Amino acid sequence: MLTKIKLFLHGFVHAWRGLLLAFKTERNFRIHTAAALIIAVALCIVPLAAWEKVILLLVVAAVLVLELINSVLERMVDLVKPRLHQYVGDIKDLMAGAVLVAAVFAVLVGVVILGPHVKLLFNL
Repeated sequence: MLTKIKLFLHGFVHAWRGLLLAFKTERNFRIHTAAALIIAVALCIVPLAAWEKVILLLVVAAVLVLELINSVLERMVDLVKPRLHQYVGDIKDLMAGAVLVAAVFAVLVGVVILGPHVKLLFNL
């Protein structure tokens, strides 16, 4: 039983290592993490309905996960065909586009949900 628990906890060690690696090496992941922290603070301050909080958390998570997948894919294609084929650039651009779409829509969702509350807060 103890071995299963150790294996389970060891998986978390690898996951944290991956997140730290992404944070140290990927500028966009750091930017998205900063945005996620701002949203986390907003969730604590702004009185939102539970469903609004869930939606904001989901879109933030989607952007962070896509950024991690983008980083993985970039490393994989560099390992297999480092800049030797046009498709390598295409793959990287397509994945970056996916992250961009998610980030833009996350901002739009944030504006729709938080906008009215911020407006009231600052009497705009």
